[in-house]
Amino acid sequence: MKNNKLFIAIIIALVLGVVLGGFVHYNTSPEFIASFSTNIKILGTIFIRLIQMIIAPLVFSTLVVGIAKMGDMKMVGRVGGRAMGWFITASLVSLMIGLVVVNVTQPGVGLDLTPDSSSAEDLLKAKSNLSLQHFVEHMIPKSVFEAFSTNEILQIVVFSIFFGVALAAFGKEGEPLVKAFDKISHVVLIMVGYVMWTAPLGVLGTIAAAVANYGFGIFALYLKYLAAFSLGIILLWLVLLAVGYLIIGKRLFDLLRHIKEPLLIAFSTTSSEAVFPKLVEELEKFGAQKKIISFTLPLGYSFNLDGSMMYMTFASIFIAQVYGIDMPIEKQLLMLLVLMLTSKGVAGVPRASLIVVVATCSMFGIPPEGIALILPIDHFCDMARSMTNVLGNALSTVAVDKWEGHVAVEQEFVHDDDLKA
Repeated sequence: MKNNKLFIAIIIALVLGVVLGGFVHYNTSPEFIASFSTNIKILGTIFIRLIQMIIAPLVFSTLVVGIAKMGDMKMVGRVGGRAMGWFITASLVSLMIGLVVVNVTQPGVGLDLTPDSSSAEDLLKAKSNLSLQHFVEHMIPKSVFEAFSTNEILQIVVFSIFFGVALAAFGKEGEPLVKAFDKISHVVLIMVGYVMWTAPLGVLGTIAAAVANYGFGIFALYLKYLAAFSLGIILLWLVLLAVGYLIIGKRLFDLLRHIKEPLLIAFSTTSSEAVFPKLVEELEKFGAQKKIISFTLPLGYSFNLDGSMMYMTFASIFIAQVYGIDMPIEKQLLMLLVLMLTSKGVAGVPRASLIVVVATCSMFGIPPEGIALILPIDHFCDMARSMTNVLGNALSTVAVDKWEGHVAVEQEFVHDDDLKA
């Protein structure tokens, strides 16, 4: 019942945000709109920061406990191999769907728009960070305390894996420490329950600010682009759900019921990171093994961003179409492989998808200033990207759990709230 109340509260907040933002956009002055957007966004900032506050301790404690409880390092390698196999395959499929959809629909052909490159200056500067050196620095922490303070999930994962393997090798003497971390992870999950009740406020603030700034007209202006992108997202969802059904059968519908709130929050706040703690909790309720969740899910947040991957090929070729630049199929396939590699080094970077698109455009002779064309509606595309990323990570975690022979994923599982009722 508690989950249903929260879900209803989020839906109400979403509707109120659209109505309030629309009223402000169409009935007030530009000065008031700017002030309103800045102030109302504080609600979203509060929610996001509360979530960010608990991500580092949750990832560290759950991942360390998960690896230590596996005990057998062969199992760690096997689970990691299966997870990475899913991530690489899903990334390639997502990139290919974006490539096919943008070539078939051609949303950029005949579009007469003049980009304002000044709005994309930060992204144009940020592309210089995409290098092999930056990837290594982004992955390997020079200080675990710095990684924790900046919420660098990939760096925390690397340290946690080393720590968990060492703790498992410590044997029985390390068991008290494993139990302590296990208790810490449960305490943090209780905190998640408290924080999630601020989600409706975060949704209200984020949606109201976006609609107040852009209004409903932005959808009409970029209807062709949004329609084509929506088609790509729908196709990607169909592929992911079909694969999920092949792996876990009818339990797929039970999984979707469990993750409906994380999906809605990711859609509303444009942040898949914001739902990480809640996703951990719901996957446990679904019946997946905690040690698999705590190992696979953090990796997924660094390597398995299906919605973002689809968007990268879609947006890059869209910009090429706008400028009338010929991109033969062999060049597009090369771009796909480049995106497959470069995208893995920017997990956790704000607006990572756009930064990768800018860098890739520069590499293939496409004017990177074209990113300014899609900035006005990127917030709405990001809503779908974030929600798809959450779905992909939930499915990958459950799939790995099933492949590890965990029978609970194959059986019917009764939700805690149903038991209480």
